[in-house]
Amino acid sequence: MRTASTIWGQILLALLSVLAACSSPDQQTSVPTKDPETGEVYTRKRIVVDDSLIRGRVLDRNDSVLVDTRSYFVLKLPRRPPLDTLGLGILLGWDSTTVRQRIAEALPYPGARPSAGVQLRLTATEVKRVRRDSADWPNLALAERRQRVYTSSAGAAVLGYKASEAQGFYRQAQRYRRGRFYRLRNGGVESYYNGLLTGRHGYLHPLLDAKGQQHGTWTKDTTFRQGQDLHLTLDVKLQAYAEKLLGNRRGYLVALDPRTGEILAYVSGPVYDAATLTAPDQAGVRAELLESEDMPLINRPAMLANPPGSVFKLVNAAVALQLGAISPTTGFRCNQSLVSCVHHHPQAKTLTLGLKYSCNPYFYQTMQSLINRMPDTLAVDTVAVRHANLDLWRRYVRSFGLDSVLGVDVPREAPGFLPTAAYYDKARRTRRWTYRSIYSLSIGQGEINLTGLQMANMAAIIANRGWYYPPHLVRSVGDGGPLPRFTEKRYTLIDSAHFAALIPGMVAVMQKGGTADASSLADVGITVAGKTGTVQNDEGDDHAAFVGFAPADNPKIAVAVYLENGGFGATAAAPCAVLVMEKHLRGYIAPKRKRWEKRIQRRAQSGY
Repeated sequence: MRTASTIWGQILLALLSVLAACSSPDQQTSVPTKDPETGEVYTRKRIVVDDSLIRGRVLDRNDSVLVDTRSYFVLKLPRRPPLDTLGLGILLGWDSTTVRQRIAEALPYPGARPSAGVQLRLTATEVKRVRRDSADWPNLALAERRQRVYTSSAGAAVLGYKASEAQGFYRQAQRYRRGRFYRLRNGGVESYYNGLLTGRHGYLHPLLDAKGQQHGTWTKDTTFRQGQDLHLTLDVKLQAYAEKLLGNRRGYLVALDPRTGEILAYVSGPVYDAATLTAPDQAGVRAELLESEDMPLINRPAMLANPPGSVFKLVNAAVALQLGAISPTTGFRCNQSLVSCVHHHPQAKTLTLGLKYSCNPYFYQTMQSLINRMPDTLAVDTVAVRHANLDLWRRYVRSFGLDSVLGVDVPREAPGFLPTAAYYDKARRTRRWTYRSIYSLSIGQGEINLTGLQMANMAAIIANRGWYYPPHLVRSVGDGGPLPRFTEKRYTLIDSAHFAALIPGMVAVMQKGGTADASSLADVGITVAGKTGTVQNDEGDDHAAFVGFAPADNPKIAVAVYLENGGFGATAAAPCAVLVMEKHLRGYIAPKRKRWEKRIQRRAQSGY
C-alpha cells in the first residue's frame, strides 16, 4: 500500500516532468551536489515555465474569447533545392497550383527566394499524412509552435499583436517606401497590457536523486503568476457590424458608453483581418496593406487628428454660453457676406435653430462675440483683448480633453491641436491679426484638429452635461476592474445648464427640417441627439462627420463617425452612426432601414 507521501512525491515528479517538457533547454540547470550527512549525490535543477503557456486571453464585454494561445504545426522546407513539389503536393493532398500558392504565401516577403526559409502551416489531417510518410521525406522537418490565435476577424486596430510574433511584419515594413508604418506600428491592447497578459515567471529548484526522486529544494521556490485575462469593453458583434459599415473606406467610427467611458466599437478604416500581421502565410496581404494609398495600417481614431468641421459648433456654443457671449435665445442673421452657408433655411432666431440648420454665419457671429468681447473699462487695447479672449477660449475648450491625450489604453495616441494667440502671432507675422483672419475656428476648420477618440468623448461630455470618464478599451484585468485612472470622473469648465441648452438643438438636427432628419430613429421610439459636419477639403471631396448620442434623455451610447472624402455628413456619416446606435440599443435593424443598410455596406465593400 502506497503512503500519502509516496503519492504526493509521484505527483510532484510528474509535475516537474511536465514543467521540464514545457521549458526550453536554457531554462533548466543541472548541477551535481553532495549531501554532507548521507553522502548522496543529488542534481540541482532550476525550472521555469515558458511564458507562452501562461499568457492571458483577451475577451469581449460578453466573455467571448477573441485572442488565445494555441498550438499548431509547421512544415519546414529545406533551404536548398531541389524540392520535389509534385511529390510534396501528393504528400499533403494538394494540387500543383495549391503547392506553388502556399509556398509563395509563406515566403518572408514577396519576391523572396525559398532559400530564405519557408514554413508551411498544416492542418491536423496534413500533419498525420506527414508523420505517416516521414521516412520517405528525411529533409522535411515538422515542428510544433504556439501562437496567439484570433477567433474573429474584427477588431484589428484594438487587439493588435504580440511583438515577438510580428517580426516578419516589422521586417517587411522596414523594406517598403512607407516604412513609417513601422514607426507608427500599433500593438493594440496586446502591446499596451503585455506585462499583465504575460504574467510573471515562477522558478522551481528541486534536488533530484539518480532515480528522479525529489529530496527537498536547494533554494527557495518562487511562484509564478498566471497571465491575466483582459475583458474588453468592446461588443464583438457590434464591432463586426460597424466594420461592415466602414469596410474599405478611409475613416473611423468610435462608439462608447457615456456613463462609463467604455468603448463599445472602435473601427479604423479600411479594415483588415485581425490575424494578418502575425499569420505566417500572409506576407503577400501585408505587402498590399503596406503599399496601399489608403494607409489601412494607421490607427485612425487614435493617431490621426483632423479638422472636425461643424460638429465643433457644439463646443464653441457651450463656451460662448459659459462666458456670456450669447444666450439660448440669441439670434443672428444668416449673413452670407461673412461666411457661406450651404443650407437654405429660415433665420436662426435662437441657438436651437442655429444648431438645427447648422448655420455658418450664426456661429461665425457667436465666436466673433466671444473673441471681440470687450472688458468693462474705458481704456482698452483691442489687440491684447483679442489675445486674452482667444487664450481664454482655448482654456475652456481644453477642459474637454482636447489638445492633449485622453490617456486611452492604446499605443501612440495623438493630442490633436488647438491654436494659441502666440501661434497666430507667429503664423500671421504680426500681433495685430483680427478675428476675420481666424474665423474658421468658429466652424471647426482651419488650424484646429481633433482625433476620433476626442470626437466621441466630446459627444459623451455633452450627453453627461459636462463630465466624462476617460475612454478605455479594457473594463477588467483578471478579476479586478479597469486601470484606476479610468474610474476618475473628470469635469469640464462649463456649467451643466449650458450643456442642457445644446440638447434641444441636437434633437432638432434629427427632426424634420434638420440637417440629418433622414437619419431619425423616431419610428422605433428612439430620440437621437446629433450634429452633422461637412469638412472642407481643398485636395478632393469633402470629409463627412457626425457626432451624437441616444436616447437623448438617457444616453447609453455616443458615436463619432468620420469618412474621408465622404461628402456631406448628413448623407454619409450620420446614417452609419444611427445604424450602430439602433443595433446596440435594439439588437437589430428595423425593416424600414434594411435597404439603407445594404446600400451602405455595398459602398463600404467597394471603398466609395
